[in-house]
Amino acid sequence: MDRPPAMFIADSLGLDFLNSVATPVDTPVDWLEDGEGLIDWLAQAKLVPAEELEALRAHAKPSELDKVAGQARDLRDWFRGFVLKHAGQPLTAKALRELGRLNSVLERDDSFRQIVPRRGEQGDGLALQRMRRWRSPEALLLPIGEALAKFVCEEDFSDVKACEGHNCTMLFADHTRRRARRWCTMAICGNRAKQAAHRSRLKSRQ
Repeated sequence: MDRPPAMFIADSLGLDFLNSVATPVDTPVDWLEDGEGLIDWLAQAKLVPAEELEALRAHAKPSELDKVAGQARDLRDWFRGFVLKHAGQPLTAKALRELGRLNSVLERDDSFRQIVPRRGEQGDGLALQRMRRWRSPEALLLPIGEALAKFVCEEDFSDVKACEGHNCTMLFADHTRRRARRWCTMAICGNRAKQAAHRSRLKSRQ
């Protein structure tokens, strides 16, 4: 199916993964609906090198990629429940007992470090970079698991909010100075709320 570009509005890649199913403009969209969708989302999120995605696309059967997309959706559903349970308050070490599923994903990783060329403003040089072996389509879950783990360990769950838009399911981390963010985006839910409030004021004057 034709999908709109994925939305990365949460100010946290872990929450952006949860927002890979949403209703941005009245029509529900699941960016992980199938294997192709998963590959497209990972490419837009820049979680997997483009050449590795192309190699997996070329060598894996569509049914294999669809299966991994299903596993990604299951992981997303489970993690959404975890986030909604703990949102609005600091996460404590007690939450670790609920994160066994995520640790199970992380322990499959097959990564290593390698010296690679570094090119930048300070001239050419060498850098130590973390690499990953992409042995099978299931390896596509590893960078997702890493993003979720980083979110769990580095984000203040007190800042996690749900968009106040009608029927909107998007989550975000409110990093504004006064923690006053209410909408996934002003362009979508914020403007809709403004329009609804304007219509209500006009109606009350009639």
